[in-house]
Amino acid sequence: MGSDQANEKTQDTGRRAILGAAVFGASGAVLGLPGVAEAAGARTGGYGDRGLKSLPVPTIIGHRGASGYRPEHTFGSYELALDLGADVVEAGDLVPTKDGHLVCRHEPEIGGTTDVASHPEFADRKTTKLLDGVSTTGWFTEDFTLAELKTLRAVERIPANRPHNTLYNGRWEIPTFEEVLKWQDEQTRKRGKQIFIYPETKHPTYFRRLGLGLEERVAKLLRKYGKDGRNSPVILQSFEPTSIQKLNRLVDNPLVVLLSSADSRPYDFVATGDPRTVADLITPKGLREIAGYAQGIGPTLDLIIPKNADGTLGKPTTLVSDAHKVGLILHPYTMRNENPFLPAEYRKGNAADAYGDSFGAFRTYFETGIDGVFTDNADTGVLARADFLAG
Repeated sequence: MGSDQANEKTQDTGRRAILGAAVFGASGAVLGLPGVAEAAGARTGGYGDRGLKSLPVPTIIGHRGASGYRPEHTFGSYELALDLGADVVEAGDLVPTKDGHLVCRHEPEIGGTTDVASHPEFADRKTTKLLDGVSTTGWFTEDFTLAELKTLRAVERIPANRPHNTLYNGRWEIPTFEEVLKWQDEQTRKRGKQIFIYPETKHPTYFRRLGLGLEERVAKLLRKYGKDGRNSPVILQSFEPTSIQKLNRLVDNPLVVLLSSADSRPYDFVATGDPRTVADLITPKGLREIAGYAQGIGPTLDLIIPKNADGTLGKPTTLVSDAHKVGLILHPYTMRNENPFLPAEYRKGNAADAYGDSFGAFRTYFETGIDGVFTDNADTGVLARADFLAG
């Protein structure tokens, strides 16, 4: 986006109108599954320029791909999410390499998501750093060139919950963001419909202090591939509001502010001495401020329905209605099928890798009026949406 204030205001209004239509005017659709609403053909889009208006509501977002079934942030995970019916794929969490490339990893520390520990040539790269104020030990993407990272292979991040995913350890390399943008175009052609992605800038304050600013690199690649417009199939997100504000000045993409627990502070607030917490951001005043530079929020599910002391769901908050009043959509995170990640009343037994009643949990969250949800299990989400829309 340009620096002209009036132009920015006009474009912001246009973006909010686009998402407002998705919030208030959409009927859901599920491709290729029973119980599909008749609106499917009208709501799933194609190669047109309809942007987020083409997405079904509630939108099913493949969290790091299909990470319930494959190691996260790999092309194997991303493609499976599409195969399972995800409307959008979170590809990916963006962190930089030593030589300035953007790659897709959940965190810059890659000891838990790659086989780096088994590479003796990189043993001396293991170190301890202060990452957003937290002492973290391991291997970090910013200490590797892209060529070095490409010698590594992805592994399952939470094997205790997903032992079957370890079958695929070592199969896929670390994708770059540029590769993801090319893959998006390939998948759009292959599948005959526009594929949406939902990348996140990770720890932007941390990386800016290292001279590896994320927003400019993201914007440069989006402009290169013609994906920097308000109807772009690339939704950008970050836990740091100032990162979203920077992106708002650089590109015209749909923007989403991620929100952690109510008592937490975004790290950019910590770094600049801003005393506000997430609780301040989700007040009507805070939401109006966010609506001035973003089109949506990505709250933790606990901000939608808090949990009681025993882990069961309590009474829903007013966040959904409050956000909708100022034109913001809500894409909360993260629905997973395994027991430990579900509210207590939806668990079945105590096994850490066993599935609970995730369909029941999906329905409860959908009933709050959320516009979509991040899930590690896109197929479960798609079926749960079909059930919900069928009444």
